Amino acid sequence: MIPRIHKRGSETIGLIRYLYGPGTHEEHVDPHLVAAFDPLTPDPGRDPQATYGQLQRLLDQPVNALPAGRRPKKHVWHLSVRASPEDPILSDDDWAAIARRMVAATGIAPDGDDAACRWAAVRHADDHIHIIATLVRDDGRRPRLHNEARRAQAEARAIEADYNLRRVTPGDGTAAKRPTSAERHKADHRGQQRTPREGLREAVRRSVAGAASEEEFFDRLAAAGLLIRRRIAPSGDTLGYTVALPGDRNAKGEPVFYSGSKLAPDLSLPRIRERWPQTSEDNASSVLPSVTGPASARRRATSAAWQALLVIDHGEDGVIAAQIAATGEVLDALAQTSAAHTRHELRAAATAYERASRSHVRAARGHGQALRQAARDLVHSGPALGRGEDGATTAMVIDMLFFLTVAAAHWHARKQHAQQAEAAHRAAAHLRAAYPAAAGHTMALLHQQGSRLAPSWQRHHATVMRQALPTLADRILAEPGWPALAATLDEARTAGHNTTALLTQAAARRELDTAEGMSDVLVWRLRRMASLAADPQNAQGQRASGKGAVPSPGRPAQTGTRPTNSAPQRR
Repeated sequence: MIPRIHKRGSETIGLIRYLYGPGTHEEHVDPHLVAAFDPLTPDPGRDPQATYGQLQRLLDQPVNALPAGRRPKKHVWHLSVRASPEDPILSDDDWAAIARRMVAATGIAPDGDDAACRWAAVRHADDHIHIIATLVRDDGRRPRLHNEARRAQAEARAIEADYNLRRVTPGDGTAAKRPTSAERHKADHRGQQRTPREGLREAVRRSVAGAASEEEFFDRLAAAGLLIRRRIAPSGDTLGYTVALPGDRNAKGEPVFYSGSKLAPDLSLPRIRERWPQTSEDNASSVLPSVTGPASARRRATSAAWQALLVIDHGEDGVIAAQIAATGEVLDALAQTSAAHTRHELRAAATAYERASRSHVRAARGHGQALRQAARDLVHSGPALGRGEDGATTAMVIDMLFFLTVAAAHWHARKQHAQQAEAAHRAAAHLRAAYPAAAGHTMALLHQQGSRLAPSWQRHHATVMRQALPTLADRILAEPGWPALAATLDEARTAGHNTTALLTQAAARRELDTAEGMSDVLVWRLRRMASLAADPQNAQGQRASGKGAVPSPGRPAQTGTRPTNSAPQRR
């Protein structure tokens, strides 16, 4: 149940005409009164003798009774209450009861107050009603409407429980503005799944992901094919911007422009500028050397995500909020550079996470630059291939971003940011769904390699596992992914690492026992920490060229040195 208080108006008759009219796109069906302050209130929708003017004069009577100088300029109050799409269709009696609860909760017409404001509730669709009220009581006083939006939300939560409706998580005023019913109807009429507002929001988010300057941001908007208008000060500085889709026109054939702040609170130009370092020196210190390709960019993003996890675990709230916001840029950048078989879920993850990226905890400026640089690297390195090192490093970064979004969800939950926590969990679910498509080929190759290891090395790596992770070893060894982890341990051993120490370090960095597949998580942690090729075929190429070659167990090394963690020779 979603209540929304609209801007106050000055003409009662104008709103009545809209509520009883056909709608902007003929979307209003059977407009009629379901409840009002007086049971005898005329209903122009069902009574042929009733007129809009009669209803207007009845509602405006207390306003007109005041001397002209005491009448409020904006005296028309407007609340819409919409059910969720999955809710059952409520009856007129149900909506009438809901309307009475809403006007009581908001202070328009408290229960038992015979001198309260006059109001009427109109239903012109199955899923919502509109309540119109005039803001002068019958005794000539003004109603007390302090925090009426918050009280409407609280009453909506109670209504959901009483009517067994979908429980909507409470908001905090930081959500992006929802498309209007007219915008939704327009999109439906054109056969479009999203409204122009939603499409523009995604396009602007992608354009700002990893952008390092204002000009780069506007260049990306133009490259995305958007129409752009800048608001310029006399000094020549840009004060703001609006964007439009070329094909989205109004009745006059003119493009429909939206300002950044109308798309999302953090997409206004001043808020976007807060993402960038304040000085050129700060920018120079935060920008890392450029990457050379998609795989390198994904490795950089994995490392940046890991550092962000440490901040979320131990940082201050403003710094954590900055990391959580910058994570959204990485997800947007990854989605727009992903291969076809992961693109749908990654885009869904980025879209879901958008709500989690902001709250009333203001992000501390200057933080999150490593993640933003990672997003920039992803964008500038170009699209990744679905297989090979590109595909394997995509799985690596998805695995890390999953933990990062879950950490963001937990932080939001601790702060009682219900909508943000839910959004972060949805993003994590999409990342979990994207992971098998990205990791399947690589994990299959590693599984084959692990299965082909000599029995003595298989036993050795199992022993190392029990030494490093005694409480988790049995579970990990029983997982289907254990052979892939054994193959990774063997590569790390071949590269000269102490695998016991490496495993201990990998497990100590973050909990494992809640992971769906602990062996998969350890594979990517070890391959990143040991600087192993993400794709095992790359590692095979290195060994074929003689780099890092190590003898099989039971045979002496050609160099005369014993490999680290070598298995004991069998006698």
